[in-house]
Amino acid sequence: MTRRCRKSAAPFGREATHDRNTHGSERDSKGSGALIASVRRLAVIAAASVVVAGTLSATATRPLPSTRAMSATPAMPQRIVSMNLCTDQLVLALADRQQIAGLTRNATDPGMSDQAAAAQGLPVLRNSAEQILAINPDLVVGMPASGSAILAAVAPQRYPLLDLETANRLDQIYRTIDETAAAVGHPVRGAALIAGMKRDLATLPRLGRGRVAAYYQRRGYMTGTGTLVDDMMTRVGLTNLAKTLGKPPLSQLSLEEMVAARPDFLIVERATNVVDDQGSEMLHHPALSDIPRIVVHEAWTVCGSPAYTRAARSIAAQIARHDGVVR
Repeated sequence: MTRRCRKSAAPFGREATHDRNTHGSERDSKGSGALIASVRRLAVIAAASVVVAGTLSATATRPLPSTRAMSATPAMPQRIVSMNLCTDQLVLALADRQQIAGLTRNATDPGMSDQAAAAQGLPVLRNSAEQILAINPDLVVGMPASGSAILAAVAPQRYPLLDLETANRLDQIYRTIDETAAAVGHPVRGAALIAGMKRDLATLPRLGRGRVAAYYQRRGYMTGTGTLVDDMMTRVGLTNLAKTLGKPPLSQLSLEEMVAARPDFLIVERATNVVDDQGSEMLHHPALSDIPRIVVHEAWTVCGSPAYTRAARSIAAQIARHDGVVR
């Protein structure tokens, strides 16, 4: 209507002044017709408004669907995207394969993910906002998902998000499993996974007997208290050297300091069990050769996941072998 009004106003400003007397009656006739048409349009709009108002009134009197019923039967997501290596492993363990629409590029790396084999053949994200838009996920999972720079570029409020806490203790792992299982539509599967982990750990022997161990990484980094590895050490009865030295969750300890500390065990990642660069070379210095080693697959410790039980049982088994305990 705006465009139509502008079109009729332009001739009025230019030509009507020149031919005012000649075309005056014709203009008055057109103006009267336009007025009548406007009145008719207003009448139609008013009638339509009455019909709409009546429809809304009738709708308002109908009972609304039960909120409780809708909550009891949530829609199961069919386009799940994981934004984090740790949530990759949770989604792979708990969702159906056909529900998964995107994982991080580390999901298929066996050196990083305990679920690498399960991730083979599934879509891998390329850190692209366009890819997220194309997938149009109905669930985005992360630690947290709302902290993703990619999502920030595509307005994260348009997608359902599951923000999970970083799991550095066993109880936190159980909680993230429970929350993820509920979000992907398989709460019973999550409960069964937690129950299985509890059964496995219930029989885990505390063979450490308070002995001191250091989780020593390339370039002399040592994992301290309040971490996933520290929780595992405590569970098998070991004392973290970082705790006895008052170190933070992550610190560097020189070769000389480690030799002086003389821990009962060195826990190292499997990838550093052989010398392949300068970072791992110091872990094989002759001064450390007489300290017993426990080797753990880093894919079991990089995230708080169901792999916790495998890591803890592996540590306990290696202590048993060192002590000559037949199990």
